[in-house]
Amino acid sequence: MAVVINTNYSATVASNNLAVSNNMLQRSLNRLSSGSKIVNPSDDAGGLAVATKLSAAARRQGATASNIGNSVSFLQTQDGALKVASKVLDRMSELKTLYNDPTKSPSDLANYDSEFTELQTQLTDINGETFNSVALFGSADLTVSVTEDGGTSVTVQGRDFTNSTSGVGALTGTGATSLAAVTLSDITTAIENVATFRAQNGAEQSHLGFAAELLTVNKANLEAATSRITDVDVAEESTQLARWNILVQSGTAMLSQANQSAQSALRLIS
Repeated sequence: MAVVINTNYSATVASNNLAVSNNMLQRSLNRLSSGSKIVNPSDDAGGLAVATKLSAAARRQGATASNIGNSVSFLQTQDGALKVASKVLDRMSELKTLYNDPTKSPSDLANYDSEFTELQTQLTDINGETFNSVALFGSADLTVSVTEDGGTSVTVQGRDFTNSTSGVGALTGTGATSLAAVTLSDITTAIENVATFRAQNGAEQSHLGFAAELLTVNKANLEAATSRITDVDVAEESTQLARWNILVQSGTAMLSQANQSAQSALRLIS
């Protein structure tokens, strides 16, 4: 091999190797300090694109689950109102039975009518209840999305509480001014209607509950898939860190040796 001064090939190779080792060392340090395998888009451009979409989908899953939770709270509030309505109707049926007692005096009957009128007012008040300014009762349905892409939804049926046939309207209408103006059949029908409302409410709560559970599972799986793409394996990367750290140290030492090798030419001309 020729002995030259102007070009130190060994030092050039050692310098290049040192630069590569140093870059890899910095890369490992960045990954371990950030906890992510993709510190720069160039680390895994395709993986970054997939992870971004999966992460956004997971966040939408969480938001959808929150919306479902609000809808369940709406139904629970509605059921609470229906539960009270059921108690009111039970009392009305009791009053009607007592009213039919032939031994009651006119003043007794008037007292029963007075309580009946107050209970009618209570049923009207229940019909006006709201949840976050949204009416609990009415004919309009609520559509609740149960998937993050909005492709699947659950319909919360509108419950017309004061409907004369499917609600309690027969007891709150203008014709039902006293216990004498209503029949026991009117009251028992209203009780059955409220029971049906509660059964439908419970079915919708069950449906939404399972939908929320599915969203929770899907969100966890999406987060796990994103983790496999972006999260650094600390055990593996720490091993690489040790490797590149040693190579940087050895490369630095070898570059120092290579820089000194050209000094042998000086001995030939000294």
